[in-house]
Amino acid sequence: MSLYIHILACAFGLGSWVAINGLWVELPLIVNVLPEAWDLPSYLTVIIQLANLGPLIVTIAHKLCPGRLRENVVICVVLTIGVLVCILLTVFWRNTTVFLGAQRSTAFFVLTFFLALVDCTSSVTFLPFMMQLPAKYITTYFIGEGLSGFVPGLVALGQGVGMFKCVNVSQTLSNLSQPGDESFVVETQYLPPNFSIEVFFSLLVVMMVVSLVAFALLNRVPRTYELSTECLVHKSGPVNSMSGGLDNPALSDPNPETKTQEDDVKDQSRPLVVKPFYSCCELAFIYFMVVWMNGATNGLLPSVQTYSCMPYGNMAYHLSAALASVANPLACIIAMFAPKRSLVFLGVLCLLGTGFGGFNMAMAAMSPCPLMQGSPVGEAIIVLSWVFFTGLLSYVKVMVGVILRDQSHNALVWCGAAVQLGSLVGSLIMFPLVNIYHLFQSGDFCSTKCPL
Repeated sequence: MSLYIHILACAFGLGSWVAINGLWVELPLIVNVLPEAWDLPSYLTVIIQLANLGPLIVTIAHKLCPGRLRENVVICVVLTIGVLVCILLTVFWRNTTVFLGAQRSTAFFVLTFFLALVDCTSSVTFLPFMMQLPAKYITTYFIGEGLSGFVPGLVALGQGVGMFKCVNVSQTLSNLSQPGDESFVVETQYLPPNFSIEVFFSLLVVMMVVSLVAFALLNRVPRTYELSTECLVHKSGPVNSMSGGLDNPALSDPNPETKTQEDDVKDQSRPLVVKPFYSCCELAFIYFMVVWMNGATNGLLPSVQTYSCMPYGNMAYHLSAALASVANPLACIIAMFAPKRSLVFLGVLCLLGTGFGGFNMAMAAMSPCPLMQGSPVGEAIIVLSWVFFTGLLSYVKVMVGVILRDQSHNALVWCGAAVQLGSLVGSLIMFPLVNIYHLFQSGDFCSTKCPL
């Protein structure tokens, strides 16, 4: 029975962010089809931020009607919408309409908004539901949540993309004196992948259905509610948060002089003492890192990933998107088994990740002629730069969350606010730079001539 519930919890967690993660790793193929082309990621970052309306509504409902909002009903509706939207995406993702005199991917944008609404809402509904089960299944749920980025990345790698050929395309000149004249233009033609975009979206439908079925079965599992130790202690006692006492032995015994020899033997098996509280300057540094990292990873850099990678070829873009998606959960797993709370260490990692991000941004600014274009070394460097950028900052984000969890509940609330602030500001900064001022230039791999 225990293994059965572990499998269900993992499958349930898979549906948390699998739709948006899958959409993102498929962009190397989508940008070659939809009219927005290389500008498409900048639109998606803003749309995803607008979808935070879902968590906001759920949070307000909890505040106005405490105890009346049932997570299981909300989750069922959310996952059902996710399945239906993925099905519609499979059929209508290519459909465009004319808006402001230009072709726009209206269907794709609307469906992406609802997928983002589903995934953002899962952040505030899935975990409270899992809290009704024994604590040992929470870790399994987080493993499934990590797989929501890992599995689409592996599927995208198996899909394969990047093979292209340069062909001469004839164009008839509109000249009345010489109506038969033709000119030839070199264009890039991409060869089809191992399976189509529609098949990939169909796989997303299957994963969402698996998550919905797993939730339905978990909802039938008998609940085991555990009493919190906080209600068994007098309110005036020197007890901090429950999580702080579990993870921080310095907080678990307010009077160390009363320890017996038996207690000393038990302490030898306890984890190392961690710093219980941080100064205002240290907390300001932590929140600054949260705002900056989420602004970079959720807004600034994703908006220009096409400009950073596509000049090196579609294969470089494909690998950077897929491997970065895989690097995120791997970094979270490393953080679980090798946690480092030192702010100096985390600051150095944040600085290194920022350096890789700066290199990616510089290559995007130099588009369509970045450094070492057309070289296998250049392609390898840009792919590795995106992987290290994502992996390093993902590790720091996890450890910062662990640190703030041990501070207080309010610290986590402010952490969530800082995450949303950074993501929103990053997206809003990049959107006009890409789509209005056109500071980043696209190009064609075959026809673009760059200086040596």
